[in-house]
Amino acid sequence: MRILIVEDDPISRMVMEKNLRRFGTCDVAENGVQALEAFQKAHTENQPYDLITLDIMMPELDGQSTLQEIRRMENQRGIYGLSGVKIIMTTALDDKESILEAFRSQCEGYLTKPIQREKLFQLIQAFGL
Repeated sequence: MRILIVEDDPISRMVMEKNLRRFGTCDVAENGVQALEAFQKAHTENQPYDLITLDIMMPELDGQSTLQEIRRMENQRGIYGLSGVKIIMTTALDDKESILEAFRSQCEGYLTKPIQREKLFQLIQAFGL
Protein backbone atom coordinates (compact mmCIF):
# COMPACT_ATOMS: atom_id res chain seq x y z
CA MET A 1 0.00 0.00 0.00
CA ARG A 2 1.21 3.51 -0.79
CA ILE A 3 0.48 6.13 1.89
CA LEU A 4 0.81 9.92 2.04
CA ILE A 5 0.93 11.51 5.50
CA VAL A 6 0.10 15.22 5.43
CA GLU A 7 0.92 16.83 8.75
CA ASP A 8 2.69 20.08 9.65
CA ASP A 9 3.60 19.06 13.22
CA PRO A 10 6.85 17.01 13.16
CA ILE A 11 5.96 14.89 16.22
CA SER A 12 2.47 14.05 14.93
CA ARG A 13 4.00 13.26 11.52
CA MET A 14 6.57 10.93 13.10
CA VAL A 15 3.94 9.11 15.20
CA MET A 16 1.65 8.67 12.20
CA GLU A 17 4.50 7.33 10.08
CA LYS A 18 5.49 4.90 12.83
CA ASN A 19 1.91 3.62 13.01
CA LEU A 20 1.43 3.31 9.24
CA ARG A 21 4.73 2.03 7.87
CA ARG A 22 3.72 -1.54 8.75
CA PHE A 23 1.05 -1.23 6.03
CA GLY A 24 3.30 0.01 3.25
CA THR A 25 5.47 2.80 1.91
CA CYS A 26 4.91 6.18 3.58
CA ASP A 27 5.64 9.56 2.02
CA VAL A 28 5.23 12.77 4.01
CA ALA A 29 4.16 16.30 3.22
CA GLU A 30 4.24 19.22 5.64
CA ASN A 31 1.37 21.20 4.11
CA GLY A 32 -1.38 21.07 1.51
CA VAL A 33 0.77 22.48 -1.29
CA GLN A 34 3.35 19.71 -0.84
CA ALA A 35 0.54 17.16 -0.60
CA LEU A 36 -0.94 18.22 -3.95
CA GLU A 37 2.50 18.08 -5.57
CA ALA A 38 3.06 14.55 -4.21
CA PHE A 39 -0.44 13.47 -5.26
CA GLN A 40 0.07 14.79 -8.80
CA LYS A 41 3.52 13.18 -9.08
CA ALA A 42 2.18 9.82 -7.89
CA HIS A 43 -0.46 9.86 -10.63
CA THR A 44 2.03 11.01 -13.26
CA GLU A 45 4.26 8.06 -12.32
CA ASN A 46 1.21 5.75 -12.43
CA GLN A 47 1.70 4.86 -8.74
CA PRO A 48 -1.21 6.60 -6.99
CA TYR A 49 -1.64 6.65 -3.24
CA ASP A 50 -4.03 4.18 -1.63
CA LEU A 51 -4.39 6.18 1.59
CA ILE A 52 -3.86 9.79 2.64
CA THR A 53 -3.98 11.00 6.22
CA LEU A 54 -4.68 14.72 6.08
CA ASP A 55 -4.41 17.25 8.89
CA ILE A 56 -6.94 20.08 8.67
CA MET A 57 -5.05 22.95 10.28
CA MET A 58 -1.90 23.57 8.22
CA PRO A 59 -0.05 26.57 6.81
CA GLU A 60 -0.20 27.56 3.13
CA LEU A 61 -3.19 25.34 2.23
CA ASP A 62 -5.45 23.81 4.88
CA GLY A 63 -6.64 20.22 4.86
CA GLN A 64 -10.23 20.98 3.85
CA SER A 65 -9.04 22.87 0.74
CA THR A 66 -6.48 20.17 0.00
CA LEU A 67 -9.18 17.48 0.18
CA GLN A 68 -11.39 19.40 -2.23
CA GLU A 69 -8.51 19.88 -4.66
CA ILE A 70 -7.56 16.19 -4.54
CA ARG A 71 -11.13 15.22 -5.41
CA ARG A 72 -11.18 17.80 -8.23
CA MET A 73 -7.91 16.40 -9.62
CA GLU A 74 -9.32 12.86 -9.46
CA ASN A 75 -12.47 13.95 -11.30
CA GLN A 76 -10.33 15.45 -14.05
CA ARG A 77 -8.67 12.03 -14.43
CA GLY A 78 -12.04 10.25 -14.53
CA ILE A 79 -11.69 8.88 -11.00
CA TYR A 80 -14.96 9.03 -9.08
CA GLY A 81 -16.41 7.81 -5.81
CA LEU A 82 -14.99 4.64 -4.33
CA SER A 83 -12.29 4.45 -7.01
CA GLY A 84 -10.48 7.43 -5.46
CA VAL A 85 -7.80 7.51 -2.80
CA LYS A 86 -9.07 6.86 0.72
CA ILE A 87 -8.63 9.99 2.85
CA ILE A 88 -8.69 10.17 6.64
CA MET A 89 -8.86 13.64 8.11
CA THR A 90 -6.73 13.93 11.27
CA THR A 91 -7.32 16.97 13.41
CA ALA A 92 -7.86 18.53 16.79
CA LEU A 93 -11.14 19.96 15.47
CA ASP A 94 -14.11 17.98 16.70
CA ASP A 95 -16.86 20.51 15.99
CA LYS A 96 -19.82 19.37 13.93
CA GLU A 97 -19.21 21.94 11.17
CA SER A 98 -15.63 20.75 10.48
CA ILE A 99 -16.71 17.12 10.46
CA LEU A 100 -19.63 17.75 8.10
CA GLU A 101 -17.50 19.83 5.75
CA ALA A 102 -14.91 17.05 5.51
CA PHE A 103 -17.50 14.38 4.71
CA ARG A 104 -19.26 16.66 2.21
CA SER A 105 -15.90 17.00 0.47
CA GLN A 106 -15.74 13.19 0.31
CA CYS A 107 -13.29 12.09 2.98
CA GLU A 108 -13.75 8.50 4.09
CA GLY A 109 -12.76 8.93 7.73
CA TYR A 110 -12.29 11.53 10.43
CA LEU A 111 -10.11 11.07 13.52
CA THR A 112 -9.52 13.60 16.27
CA LYS A 113 -6.13 14.04 17.90
CA PRO A 114 -4.56 12.49 19.76
CA ILE A 115 -5.05 9.73 17.19
CA GLN A 116 -5.96 6.40 18.72
CA ARG A 117 -4.02 3.72 16.87
CA GLU A 118 -6.87 1.18 17.18
CA LYS A 119 -9.36 3.53 15.52
CA LEU A 120 -6.87 4.28 12.74
CA PHE A 121 -6.32 0.57 12.12
CA GLN A 122 -10.08 -0.10 12.19
CA LEU A 123 -10.64 2.50 9.47
CA ILE A 124 -7.88 1.04 7.31
CA GLN A 125 -9.42 -2.41 7.69
CA ALA A 126 -12.91 -1.08 6.92
CA PHE A 127 -11.55 0.45 3.70
CA GLY A 128 -10.26 -2.97 2.66
CA LEU A 129 -6.68 -1.74 2.49
